[in-house]
Amino acid sequence: MDDSTRQRLESFLEKKGLRHTNQRQAIIEAVFGTDRHFTADELLVMAKEREPTVSRATVYRTLPLLCASGLLKELDLGKDFKYYDPNYSKSPDHNHIICDDCDKIVEFTSDEMKKLEDKISHQFGFQLASQKVQLRGTCEQLKHSGACENKVKCK
Repeated sequence: MDDSTRQRLESFLEKKGLRHTNQRQAIIEAVFGTDRHFTADELLVMAKEREPTVSRATVYRTLPLLCASGLLKELDLGKDFKYYDPNYSKSPDHNHIICDDCDKIVEFTSDEMKKLEDKISHQFGFQLASQKVQLRGTCEQLKHSGACENKVKCK
């Protein structure tokens, strides 16, 4: 975790009057120690590798705090569970391509997309405050071989 993120998070937790526990610290390190998107259950596994006493309840209490801090973004991909994006604060305007077969998530930014968003919002008389673009498809590997090796890894 970079110093800016650490300071922002510490300030947020202090304003909320929350203690720095070993369990919360392990969760935070797990969240900001990865660049990939994850579920709450995946976060629990990652945090337990750092601190075996981390509980599911602590993970589920900490995730909304991290989202409220603006450092983590919850993603609804139409599943029965949410994904979390640890790269949100560094690049809040990035977009996602999601594989419908294996749930692989790829981030991208596009100057062309930004120009189109600006054009459309201007056309309809809006000042754009935020955006969320999710493109869905299937991995090229699935198309070529009939199966996606990521399916086993991602589910």
